Amino acid sequence: MSINHHYDPAALRTFAKSLLAAKAVDAVIAETVSDVLVEGDLLGHSTHGLAQLSSYLGSLEKGTMRASGAYDVVSDFPAATTWDGLWLPGPWLTKLACEEASRRARTFGTGTVVIRRAHHVACLAAYLEPITSDGLVCIIQSSDPAVRAVAPHGGTRPVLTPNPIAVGIPTDGDPILIDVSMSIATVGMARRLIASGEKAPFPWLIDGKGEATDDPNVLDDNPRGSLMLLGGLESGHKGFGLALMVEALTSGLGGHGRADRPENWGASVFVQVLDPDAFGGREAFIRETSFTAGECVAGPSRQEANPVRMPGSAGLRRKRSAIANGLVLAPGIMDALTPWADRLGVPMPATLPT
Repeated sequence: MSINHHYDPAALRTFAKSLLAAKAVDAVIAETVSDVLVEGDLLGHSTHGLAQLSSYLGSLEKGTMRASGAYDVVSDFPAATTWDGLWLPGPWLTKLACEEASRRARTFGTGTVVIRRAHHVACLAAYLEPITSDGLVCIIQSSDPAVRAVAPHGGTRPVLTPNPIAVGIPTDGDPILIDVSMSIATVGMARRLIASGEKAPFPWLIDGKGEATDDPNVLDDNPRGSLMLLGGLESGHKGFGLALMVEALTSGLGGHGRADRPENWGASVFVQVLDPDAFGGREAFIRETSFTAGECVAGPSRQEANPVRMPGSAGLRRKRSAIANGLVLAPGIMDALTPWADRLGVPMPATLPT
């Protein structure tokens, strides 16, 4: 019988930061990466939180992720800028991009930062709450031009990545935090199922012949299978269209993508922040978003035991509970990090009493 260990989120941040520091990661970068990864777990995005840290450490060891340095500015306009991330840690670059886009939005009404050649950027929802707390709207999109895991609608050969979109929308209560991929599930979730020997809960993959399946192992078959697009076999044209939009706004605007045939695991990122004061006014905006959210949750539910909830509300409840009672990590995360801790001489975080 497995035991659910509870951890103090602050102790997990210190643990992650110490592991990164032991691989010579710049102190400021290590702190930001640790904060973003733990935030992902707090919000319940357990495949894109500390589950990524072992891969990050491996990339640092191989030299495919840089431990320190600065990005290059590719272009710079008053309300928009593009950076070359030079494979610096994606969470640090994306956090900086959110701050820069917010700064420009307060001056120009909108600010956009596009990043090319970042390393993996973790959970997109983890960046939203600080921005919505300032009454601003944030849109984040990402793709990975070195990875092929999603076939186009009607096709069988994987070409795209899940291409997530995250949107943070302030209201007069909890913000609306949207984080959805353009495929039904993520590569991280499929890999977790493969590692545990489990099947998907329903057929959200297609095999190399284009047939729906619940077997995640098709991702490694020959010919390779892929993740199914949002909308499934019948309506996957919708997910396909949105995935192409993400490709254009990330790799396309960044000027580096699949046409360059990159081999290094990384990310193209689009961050846009909007200030409602530059449009119909912040007060009117909050009034509208709050009214709409209230209308959605006030109506009857199809299942009485499963009431309508706003995107992000379950994650924020998890976060509050974890801060109060300790964070339970998904199985396998600490197992993957323990060998790194042993090698690097970093003490494991203590568990909280149950």
